[in-house]
Amino acid sequence: MTQTRTAKVERGRSHLGPALQLVHTGRAPTRAVLTAELGVTRATAGAVAAELEALGLIAVDPHPTAVGTQGRPSHGLSVAPRGPVALAVQVHADGFRAALVGLGGTLVGTSAGCGTVDADPAQVLGEAVGAGRELLERSGRRCAGAGLAVPSAVDEPAGTALNPLHLAWEPGVAVRDIFARCLDEAGVELPGPHPPPGHTANDLNLTALAEHRHGAGSGARHLLAVGTGHRGVGGALVLDGRLHTGSSGLAMEVGHLTVDPHGRRCHCGSRGCLDVETDPLALLTAAGRDPGPETSLLDQAAELIRSEYETDAAVRSAVQLLVDRLGFGLASLVNILNPDRVVLGGLHRRLVEVEGERLRAVVADRSLWGSGGMPIRAASLDHGALVGAAELAWQPVLEDPLTVLGN
Repeated sequence: MTQTRTAKVERGRSHLGPALQLVHTGRAPTRAVLTAELGVTRATAGAVAAELEALGLIAVDPHPTAVGTQGRPSHGLSVAPRGPVALAVQVHADGFRAALVGLGGTLVGTSAGCGTVDADPAQVLGEAVGAGRELLERSGRRCAGAGLAVPSAVDEPAGTALNPLHLAWEPGVAVRDIFARCLDEAGVELPGPHPPPGHTANDLNLTALAEHRHGAGSGARHLLAVGTGHRGVGGALVLDGRLHTGSSGLAMEVGHLTVDPHGRRCHCGSRGCLDVETDPLALLTAAGRDPGPETSLLDQAAELIRSEYETDAAVRSAVQLLVDRLGFGLASLVNILNPDRVVLGGLHRRLVEVEGERLRAVVADRSLWGSGGMPIRAASLDHGALVGAAELAWQPVLEDPLTVLGN
């Protein structure tokens, strides 16, 4: 690095992280926009972009195509197409999925494993990390970190899964430590002078984070996310760009909001919770279908809506029943939280796609704030929890890319 470039980088080093975050989230597509967003000179913005490019994180295009503009177009900025990736793992009631996720929330590759999740978390986490290691080897790309999504509230700072209700794990299992050990045993090399252990959080929290940065929640100030994956229902709240997790990581357990006092017995001991009234098993049961062992419950429920919603009255009635129950729950949450956007994931994403008007009407009828046209949208990311797990892994890089990846 020349003396002149070194001086420019030192002046702009504090802007490396914010600049990378702007490119990562698509808010700085050109160097001109980056200059304006950072509030720096063109020279400083150029030095910052050049350093991020040298780290292999972004690509700078000096000759972008100008569309509808006058004068010379600004340099284009994008994430590097062959840059580092984060290793993301999601464990759910029907198995696991591992993925490599690049900057910008781009899925580079995935690998799934289905079957009964053993009572020992090390068994499934070892398999998932092994699958991730194979993806890394095939990709030939550098690993920027690792993140894990689990269907449980995760206690902070201990990293324990407090209520993995739909897994055979014991409550309070030290899932973050086990994940870190599996990464070490698999030989996954993590960057930085003091590589952190694998990051771990609740799957719906991570889905909300991913949707806020890269999906249907982009631009929302107060985002409420609710979703159901393979079993159960979760919720999350993003306030001014940050996840609201409460004092110890346990906030927003919305699955245990009662929507039918005379409904099914829930795992928590109550009756008629969202967790058991609006998940894939609830839909299959309401439609008179016996779940099969071939694929996950989520896949079976989604396929039922896709293939039979238009032609089978029982399926249509089941969908409407779940939509009404979901609407009751959302109305209560909207009354309490007053979000400016709601994003629905998992099976709930399919419900809003086919019965969105009905759902919005239920929420508007029962809430103080939902009648004002508050957007209720389907999640736009196919693997939001994995993208969110990768966001955990990327966060140290986004905060200080030179320290973490400079060597």
